[in-house]
Amino acid sequence: MPGEKDKTKHDDYEKALNAYRQAVKTFRKKDYQKAYEQLQNFMNKFSDEKELCARSDVYLKICEGQLEKRTEEPKDFEDYFLHSVFQFNSGKLEESLELAKKAEKKQPKQGKIHYLIANIYLKMDKVEEALESLKKAVHLDKFFKTLARNETDFEKLWKDKKFKVITKLT
Repeated sequence: MPGEKDKTKHDDYEKALNAYRQAVKTFRKKDYQKAYEQLQNFMNKFSDEKELCARSDVYLKICEGQLEKRTEEPKDFEDYFLHSVFQFNSGKLEESLELAKKAEKKQPKQGKIHYLIANIYLKMDKVEEALESLKKAVHLDKFFKTLARNETDFEKLWKDKKFKVITKLT
C-alpha cells in the first residue's frame, strides 16, 4: 500500500528533523560539546537525510573550532591580555581578572594591563583596587591619565579626590 510507505517515510523525516532541530538548539546555547555529540548521533542515525547531514557537517566544524579554542592556553603577555579583554567584554569579570593578573606577572611594566585591571575592578565595584591599578598604569604611561579622564567607564570616579590626584585634575 503506497500511502502507508509514504507515511512511514514522512514520520522518519519528522524524527530526523526534530533531532536536527534539537542539536541546533543546543548549538545556539553555545554548549558546543553537547551539540557536537548530538550532531554526530544525528548524522549516524539519519545518514539518508543528505541535506540535513550537509548542514550538520557545517555545525560540526564550527563546534570543533570552538572546542579547540577553549583548549588553547594563552602563552605570552599579549595572549593573556587579549583573552582578558575578551572575557571582560563578555561580562566574565572573574575570568578576566584572573587572565589579567597572569599577564601582569609576565610583563608588570605594561601600563595597559594595569589600566585593564583598573577597569575590571571598577566594573566589580572595587573602587580602591581600581584606583590603585589606575595609579600604576599612569605611573608607567601618562597616556592613561588622559584616557581615564575621558573614558566613560571611569565616569563615576571623575569627582573622586583620589582619582583627581592620580589623573592630576586638581
